[in-house]
Amino acid sequence: MAGLTKASDKDYLKQWQRYCDSFRSATPTDINEPEAVKYARIRRLEAAPELWFQYYFPHYCTAKPAAFHIAATKRLIGHPEWFEVRAWSRELGKSARSMMEICYLALTGRIHNLLLVSNSHDNAVSLLLPFKACFEANRRIENDYGTQTTLGQWTADKFLIKAGCMFRALGWGESPRGTRNNEKRPDFILIDDLDTDEECRNEDTMRNKINWLEQALIPTRSISNPTRILVNGNIIHDNCAVKYLGENTADKFDIVNIRNAEGKSSWPEKNTEEQIDRVLATISYESAQKEYFNNPMDGGTVFKELVFGKVPNLKNCLVLVYADPATSNKDVTSGSDKAVGVIAKQGFNYYIVKAWLDTMSTAHFIEALFAAYLHAQVLGAENVKVWIENNTLQNPFYEQVILPAIYRKAQELGVMLPITPDIRVKQDKFTRIEGLLEPLNRNGQLIFNEKERENPDMKRLGAQFRNCSRKQKRMDGPDMVEGGVFILKQTEATDAIDKGIYTVKRKNRLKL
Repeated sequence: MAGLTKASDKDYLKQWQRYCDSFRSATPTDINEPEAVKYARIRRLEAAPELWFQYYFPHYCTAKPAAFHIAATKRLIGHPEWFEVRAWSRELGKSARSMMEICYLALTGRIHNLLLVSNSHDNAVSLLLPFKACFEANRRIENDYGTQTTLGQWTADKFLIKAGCMFRALGWGESPRGTRNNEKRPDFILIDDLDTDEECRNEDTMRNKINWLEQALIPTRSISNPTRILVNGNIIHDNCAVKYLGENTADKFDIVNIRNAEGKSSWPEKNTEEQIDRVLATISYESAQKEYFNNPMDGGTVFKELVFGKVPNLKNCLVLVYADPATSNKDVTSGSDKAVGVIAKQGFNYYIVKAWLDTMSTAHFIEALFAAYLHAQVLGAENVKVWIENNTLQNPFYEQVILPAIYRKAQELGVMLPITPDIRVKQDKFTRIEGLLEPLNRNGQLIFNEKERENPDMKRLGAQFRNCSRKQKRMDGPDMVEGGVFILKQTEATDAIDKGIYTVKRKNRLKL
């Protein structure tokens, strides 16, 4: 294999051979197909990109595409001038789909000069390898579009296919000058796997990387001719290029997690609930959030250590159930959990007795609500009230969805919940959590039930506390605890005032 770079060692050759063998075995052709039938089939496939993908890449299309796949392809193919960032979780096929889309655009003559950019030249070459193997060994492409290899311009990091499109690999920081295909500037820039953990932790490095993207890479495109720019990656750090480009530059910032806002698989045709559960059970909550939910949890500075201890008899405590149902639509893209907790107060201490915390459906949330109320009673709590956060953002959702669901569940179980909506106007979430809960935690007065230490919901709650910061988007558990502690403080203060007023009146009567 000619023209190998230093990255194309024995491992590269093994990968190349593996890709070629895979394409050859997956794409048998009918050599007896009449030319007229063949021509009609090609035109039919080109008119329907999803069918085109399935025919030329059958070993990639092993599961029915999800709605977000189809929508993303329509955007990219339908807009010659387009900038999209796909922050799709692992196992959602972002690299495979972008490869099929690019091959489609190249073979149908819609793009002529592609730059594939990654965190290093070697990594870019590795990512370009399946494209190269496809054009060398995909029998169906060869049968329908002709042999694509060209003499003299067929190396590991640069090759020109017969359809007229040039492919180049480029590592960040390298000069992208001189990347024309004859007179054509790059009209497709694919940025894949650009961020690394180490670089994201270095603000100077990331600043240099963004400057290179904006001042060197993107200006290689033509101003007068349309260009597609596609960024594939995950939000692995608050200071990463994927997040920056998605929020500041892209026409579309498409964030898709392994599970959707209802806690269900985003691509159930490929990833079942059982399979997702199995994988997530083998890694920490923080790792799962980073790799599968676009929520990097790099550690907070407020709750470094949490106190676990024995919960006293709830009969001797002030006890409530506090619930945060999340908003109906505002937090869908940012990844919001629903949270329910049994919280108790005795003396100066506050106890998180039990928690339910996850990305859950409304039905699951209602079940948790009743389970919390009944659990508190089983443990001896008396006069337990159920408080549900209901600010201005949640009010329509609370009245139109939550309350009717609660009434239906109450009739089913024969249990009525003493519900009180928490309608206070809340300031910034982090400010509230830090201001109320940090002093309690620091003084050992915020205590997590040691019997619940291994409960997955309590583990999630602990992880959200440990990673609590102003930049962290997933703080629904600590927010729920803050709401419960605030109400308990207010309840105790009100009781004390009521008792004081009663004593004064009684003394006055005696004096009279």
